[in-house]
Amino acid sequence: MKEERKAQEKLRNYLRWPIFPAVLSILMAVLICVANWETGLLVFLLALICGGICLRLYAVSGAEIYRAMIGFSAATDSMQARLAENLDLCYALLDRSGAFSYQNTAMTALLAAQHKNPRRLDELFPELNPEELAKITESADYHLSLGELRLRVRLVREKLGNDKVFALYFYDETALLKLREEEESRRLTAGLLYLDNYEEAMESVDDVRRPLLTAMIDRKIVRYFDGMQAIMKKLEKDKYFFVMERRHLRELYETQFDILEQVKTVNIGNEMRITLSIGIGDGGATYAQCYDFARQAIDMALGRGGDQAVVKDGENIHYFGGKTNSKEKTTRVKARVKAHAFRELIENKDRLLIMGHKLMDIDSLGAAVGIWRIAATMGKEAHIVSSAVNNAIRPMLARFQNGDYPEDMFIPEEKALQLLDEGTVLVVVDTNRPSMVEGPRLLDAAKTIVVLDHHRQSQDSIRNAQLSYVETYASSACEMVAEVVQYISDEVKIRTVEADAMYAGIVIDTHNFQNQTGVRTFEAAAFLRRNGADVTRVRKLFREKLDDYRAKSEAIHNAEIYREHFALSFCDSEGLESPTVVGAQAANDLLDVIGVKASIVATTFREKVFLSARAIDEVNVQVMMEKLGGGGHRTIAGAQLANMTQEEAMNQVKQVIDEMLLKGEI
Repeated sequence: MKEERKAQEKLRNYLRWPIFPAVLSILMAVLICVANWETGLLVFLLALICGGICLRLYAVSGAEIYRAMIGFSAATDSMQARLAENLDLCYALLDRSGAFSYQNTAMTALLAAQHKNPRRLDELFPELNPEELAKITESADYHLSLGELRLRVRLVREKLGNDKVFALYFYDETALLKLREEEESRRLTAGLLYLDNYEEAMESVDDVRRPLLTAMIDRKIVRYFDGMQAIMKKLEKDKYFFVMERRHLRELYETQFDILEQVKTVNIGNEMRITLSIGIGDGGATYAQCYDFARQAIDMALGRGGDQAVVKDGENIHYFGGKTNSKEKTTRVKARVKAHAFRELIENKDRLLIMGHKLMDIDSLGAAVGIWRIAATMGKEAHIVSSAVNNAIRPMLARFQNGDYPEDMFIPEEKALQLLDEGTVLVVVDTNRPSMVEGPRLLDAAKTIVVLDHHRQSQDSIRNAQLSYVETYASSACEMVAEVVQYISDEVKIRTVEADAMYAGIVIDTHNFQNQTGVRTFEAAAFLRRNGADVTRVRKLFREKLDDYRAKSEAIHNAEIYREHFALSFCDSEGLESPTVVGAQAANDLLDVIGVKASIVATTFREKVFLSARAIDEVNVQVMMEKLGGGGHRTIAGAQLANMTQEEAMNQVKQVIDEMLLKGEI
């Protein structure tokens, strides 16, 4: 309204201005009359004529000009309304509640084509309710679907007096998004494929058949990826590189990478089935980054035991397969190489800080003690980080606190942080997950990190380690450290109490050599026996208390057999010093029941539900626990669930079992 008044005032001033020169002319004529009345009279008459004409224009033509301008304005408004009505862009006006006040022709036609006749916006899009509209201060964009259309819905807030209205615009993005999706689906992804046990499989057939076995493997792999229009290049006898369009990843997801199972059918008399590992990199900003993702993915697949596919899509990692036990390598070349690399790393350092996982168990303790002995032999200062002591290892721990060992052999995290400097190596044993270590702050502050672990790697594994030795076929961290001790130096001599701790770690993690044992497990145990480990002493150290035995028996007695093959139970933690250990023992014992493929026992401890999962060979419990935020080994795994009851935790376990059975993962 103010703008209109200003425009009218300007128009009046424009029409009035000729009057002022006319008045000045009359005054000038009067002055001239004083000097010469004849000339002044002539000028006066001319000034009167001019003034009369100006008055005539102002009085008569002004009204006509006003009428013409009003007509022009009305015509302009009418044209604008007609243009808005016939605009190809879908346009509408809404009141503050989202009710339609006006729709142009394009909006009406679009809604009619979708068989919609809404009175309110939230009838079209429930998410755009009055509460959502109230949050809009100026404008907002939403990407929504209407039938098969994909729209960018724009809402612009306007004031109408003291009230508010919304201008609504629909921008059809269907074709644009379709082109974008097509372009994305045609982007290339990089992949690496490794044969896990090529050498072992070749050794299982005679020399004449080896070329045929190689040709059949190549044919199976190449034909599979040819169906996806992939470009495949054989890098080595057991390594392949391939490139394919991203859209074919969906096919691989849907088939759960069935090439993993197909290649196992290749058999010309070979005693060992072929298994392979696949790593695919997707979502990189460049193709070089996709290839880097593929290398990380294949390293993770191999670190998890092989016979599986890992897809790294940016920060997301997807796992497929992993149903076969990882094969033990009969050669110790890798152990020797890692031992020598470890020696070179610590030779130029002053101090070692050694830590395991939270709630240190005997395997973590034994491995830490073995590393401590290596450091002590090399004349390096070493400390084991131990904050919270598990009651199950207290008897073994007491043997290192009798005066024969330094008082600061075991230190808390706070003191370790004070000792950490450029000359310190942080050695992590029996875990490769940052969230599970005893001292997370040490992991963040350390410059030099070494990881020795036998658990399968997960998405959040330690990435910045200078030396990483992760072998999933190993029975325990103690087995791995026992091998490192033998290769790092002939001067390293394990004492009796240290040998007992490492031997106990192997015994506990293998459940008395029943789980995940191989030739090298027994060789490591024999080495420790030669260094003074005593089976009787170890057995006495881990005898159970009567209350623990009763709790374990009760958990076994109350076990539920779910889906015919899964033993599920709860372990009462009341009155127990180490309820998680008792739960794990109960899970181990439940495997002795005929027909049980896997056992899961839930225990409440420190306001969390601890899940102990065990299997023999048919079920990968590590994959199962990963779906619940945990991890571990193929046959020994666990998870910690917070803010829920045991019953709620077990319901989640059942849901995971149902999903895995439905997808054929178990």
